[in-house]
Amino acid sequence: MATRGFTGRRPGAATANRLPPGQYLTEDFPVLAKGPTPRIDIARWRFELFDGPRPLAGWSWHEFQQLPRTRWQGDIHCVTKWSKFDTLWEGVSIDDLLAAAGLAVAPTPWALALGFDDYDTNVPMADLASGRAMVATHFDGRPLEPVHGGPARLLVPHLYFWKSAKWIRGLRFTQRDEAGFWELRGYHMYGDPWKQQRFSDDP
Repeated sequence: MATRGFTGRRPGAATANRLPPGQYLTEDFPVLAKGPTPRIDIARWRFELFDGPRPLAGWSWHEFQQLPRTRWQGDIHCVTKWSKFDTLWEGVSIDDLLAAAGLAVAPTPWALALGFDDYDTNVPMADLASGRAMVATHFDGRPLEPVHGGPARLLVPHLYFWKSAKWIRGLRFTQRDEAGFWELRGYHMYGDPWKQQRFSDDP
């Protein structure tokens, strides 16, 4: 069931222009998930790309660490209405993953992000490529903690944070925009925080 979330303190004038409508600023990093934090064995961890059911490429944890690294600093926004400013992330961009797989472009316009906890969420490739998203392994200069999606999570910072799937294990390219876990339960198919696209009936 979709939830309307919770509220917090109102922003000051200096930060109000960085907050999407309906959001409040927090210094914390709230922990939200659909279930318990999975226990992931790094020795068995693998990130894979699929075209539908067909595997395209995959990397062990060691192989993944050899890929080009990228950093991003900026603001993140959760559908439960909290926002956190100036977060610092490090990982492998989706562009570099595509290049490592020998793909000049993604084979389809859409993708499902797949989690080790059987979570999935849909994201258009236009929002994953061109430097807009990464598979993050570090937060604030340290390895990503399991409660925040470690060892690796998707980071799509310009969309509501449920799109940044925790405990990610791969991307499945799809021929159509397929609803994921929360989208099937009433959340918006896109999730733009600046348009307050929280739920399926939001424009």
